Parts: sequence; C-alpha cells; structure tokens
Amino acid sequence: MKKFIDNIRPFFSALGQKLKRKPKVISAVNEPPTAPRVKGKADRFTIISWVATILIVAALLSSAILYKNSRPASITVSAQPTSVAGAGQPEVGVPVTSGDGSGVSSIPRKLQLITNIPERPRYESVIYRVSRGDAMISIADDYKLKSETILYVNTQLEDNPHNLKPGMELTIPPVDGLYYEWQDGDTFESVAEEFYTEADEIIAFPGNNVDLTDPKIKPGTTVMIPGGSRDLRQWEQDLATNGRGADTGTGGANATNACGGGPVASGFGWPANSHSISGNGYGPGHLGIDIQANEGEPVYAAGSGIVTMAQGGWNYGYGNVVQIDHGNGYVTVYAHLSVINVGLCTPVGQGAVIGAAGNTGNSFGAHLHFEVRIGGSNVNPYSIVQ
Repeated sequence: MKKFIDNIRPFFSALGQKLKRKPKVISAVNEPPTAPRVKGKADRFTIISWVATILIVAALLSSAILYKNSRPASITVSAQPTSVAGAGQPEVGVPVTSGDGSGVSSIPRKLQLITNIPERPRYESVIYRVSRGDAMISIADDYKLKSETILYVNTQLEDNPHNLKPGMELTIPPVDGLYYEWQDGDTFESVAEEFYTEADEIIAFPGNNVDLTDPKIKPGTTVMIPGGSRDLRQWEQDLATNGRGADTGTGGANATNACGGGPVASGFGWPANSHSISGNGYGPGHLGIDIQANEGEPVYAAGSGIVTMAQGGWNYGYGNVVQIDHGNGYVTVYAHLSVINVGLCTPVGQGAVIGAAGNTGNSFGAHLHFEVRIGGSNVNPYSIVQ
C-alpha cells in the first residue's frame, strides 16, 4: 500500500503544477502578454451559487404544487327547476355552498307554510245549523261548552236534548252561561243571585260593553250572564216510575203498584253490547245516558227484577219503552226501542233480552236511552252499572 501511494504521489504533484495559476506579468509599457492566458479551474463560489439557486426554485415549485392540491375542489351549483307548488321554498336537508366553496349541510327542519294565528276569545254568539248525526254533547264539545248551556240559550229545545232536528238553527254563546234581557230595577247583584253567579262576572265580560268607571245597563238590553244557570225542566219525570208492590219502596211518590213480588237484583251490568256514549251523557236536562246501539241490536236487562212497564207509542218522547223494578230500591228505564220482547209484570233475570234498540219517540238516530232511578229520582247510570 505504501509503495502504491509513493508511486501515485509524483503524478498528483505534476498535475498540481499544471493546474496551478501563474501570476499575471504586466510590462512597464502596459503591453499585452505575449503568451496566451490559460483558463483556470472554475470558481467554487459560482458552483455553490448555482446549486443553491436550483434548490430554491425546486422548493418554490414544490410548495406551489402542494398548496394547490390542498385546496378543496370548487363546487359549481347549477340552477335546478322548481315546481310551481314549491316555488320559492328552500329544499330541506340539501347541502348549502358557502362563500369559500365548501359544502356545509343545512339543519333539517319542518317548513311551516301556513302561519298559526292564536285563537282569539269570542264575545259574540254564533249560529249553528244542526246536521244529521249531531248530538247535544258533540256540539257542546266542539264549542268547548257544557251541553246545558245550549239548552239554556235555545228555548226551542224545551230543555230536551232529544228535540234536536236536522236543519234546526242553534244559538251558540261564547262562554258557558245564559242570556238575559235586563229589566227595569235590576241590579248586577240581584241578577247574579238569580242565576247563581257573581256580579263581577257580568260587569267584566267584554261582550257586555259595560263602562267599568260607571257600570250601568239600560233596560231591554240583552246581556250575557257568564257562569249563570237556571233550573231545567226534567222531562224524564213525565214518565212515572211504576213500583211492583206496596212493600218494595221503589216507586217514590208518583209510583203505582203494577205488579207483585219477584226476583231482586244483586248487581247491575250494561244493557247493550256497546259501552260507548253515542249522543248525550248524564247531566242537567238529560238524566240518563244514550248508549251506542244500531237499529235492531239486543237490549238486555241490567239486573234481575219485574217488568213494570212495557208500552209502545210516544210516551212523552220515550217511544217504545220498558221499565224494570229490581226490588232493591232501583228502577231502570230503556227507551226508543224498536221491538219490545217482554210483557207487563214479567220476571226477568240479569242479561235477559227485553227488546231491540231503535229510533222511536223523540229520538235523533238509533240508540238506547238508559236511566237508573232510586225512589223515583234519577242517578247517574255510570255509578251503578259495571
């Protein structure tokens, strides 16, 4: 190895002498050199400068390419045709393009095309025309009133909800109560006491247009009595409760002794297959319940007892009617029947078929009118039957 190095050393020494830059000789008379100039080795600074320049340009080009690739692609949204029905309405849930071109999902929500306007209080009466299939309780529910309020105001009904007829026009007051024509000498306190309400209710009701600084009403003026009530004619009492014997005590003061002894009820069940109310419930002016029953459907005895009435005809609006005395102080009544299957003084057991539902008497559509009486006075059937 040492010998090899010693052999190549003279070669590099000679090469160095050849590449060595000779000093520039300038003559005194500033003559150009007679010998030609030998081009020397390239300047190291120049080479490094070029390399650095190339690297900087490459770095700039790479940065520009990377920046362009990192940008999101531009989204071009073309106009979409809209239907006439949906014109002008934004489509729910479709991505919305922001200003910088990025897509952001909109928040889905239910569009409301119709503005809901809060229901304003009503201070005047309206007229309602009765249609087939209407019942007092359904009309009252539609106007958020009690059924007796409609009876108070509409005297043509004669306090009987079964007097409803198709085509009849009813006055529907704005609130529960009744109308009253102011008389000479009336005071707010006296009128309020007569109709079981408060004087302030009459004065404060906006529909009465009472000057609160000087509350007065001229005689002859019809005013609304909010919350007022009056006694209704109990037309159910027209049909006398018949007792089956002097010792049963079920008839009350208007009872007649139609039959002798017989079975005594120990409980009560529903008199029809349906347990739904089809017309009117129990309340003032209607001391029974109207049970849903189609024409000809069976009617059952609610409890054991003796039939004390089985009579066809008008019967004060009851139509064909059956009455059962149960021997324990209770009497039940079944009205508007199409068929009567039992006779007077017939003993029956609970659940026995006594007739068929119908539309006789003062009835507005087929149903079963059912009453429960104790000592001649009506009670709510809902509290008795099971």
